[in-house]
Amino acid sequence: MTTKRSPKKMRVSPAGQAIQFKVTLRDIRPPIWRRVVVPDNFTLGQLHEVIQRSMGWYNSHLHAFRFGAVSYSSPAFELEEMEAENEATVFLSQMVSRAKQKFSYEYDFGDGWEHEIVVEKLLPFDPQTKCPACLDGARACPPEDCGGVPGYYGILEALQAPKKTAWQKELIEWLEEGFDPECFDLQAVNRELGGRRI
Repeated sequence: MTTKRSPKKMRVSPAGQAIQFKVTLRDIRPPIWRRVVVPDNFTLGQLHEVIQRSMGWYNSHLHAFRFGAVSYSSPAFELEEMEAENEATVFLSQMVSRAKQKFSYEYDFGDGWEHEIVVEKLLPFDPQTKCPACLDGARACPPEDCGGVPGYYGILEALQAPKKTAWQKELIEWLEEGFDPECFDLQAVNRELGGRRI
C-alpha cells in the first residue's frame, strides 16, 4: 500500500566537501559502473536522482539505500513490508565520513538491481566546478523490467546468437531500438545531470 506525504522544507547548509562515489551494479560481468561526484549537502534522495540519471534507469520503480541494517527510501511511499527512514531528510554529510566507506542501493524490488556504492574520495568543494557530474563509467545499464540478472543475461545471449530462436526474436523486438549493452555516453549522461534540477 502506498500513501503520499507532502514534503517539508528543510534548511540546506552550503556544501563543505564534494564526494566522489563509484556505483557498480552487482552480479554482472563485465561490470556496469559509474563514477559520480556530488556535493555533501545533497540528500540521499538527491543521490538517488543522480544514480538514476547516471546509470540510465527511468526512475519508475521503488528503491532503497541500505547502511548496515537501516534502510532509507522515498518519503512519498509507506511500505508495510519494509521499514525505511526518509531519504529526503538525510544529508550525505551525515552519512559519509571516510574514503572506502561502502553502502548499497537497490532499485526495482521485483528485478532486484543491487548496486554497491563506494566512497572513493572526499574533495574540497569548489563552487565553480560543475556538480553533480559523472566522471566516467562503463556499459549501458540493463533495460527496465527485463527480469533482473537472469533476464539481462538472456538478452545478451539473444543479441549474440547467430541463429535466433523464436523467443530470442521476440525478446529483441521488445528491446528499445538500437540497445547496445557496451554503449556508455559520458557527454549524454552529463547533459542529463545538468539539464534538470535535482
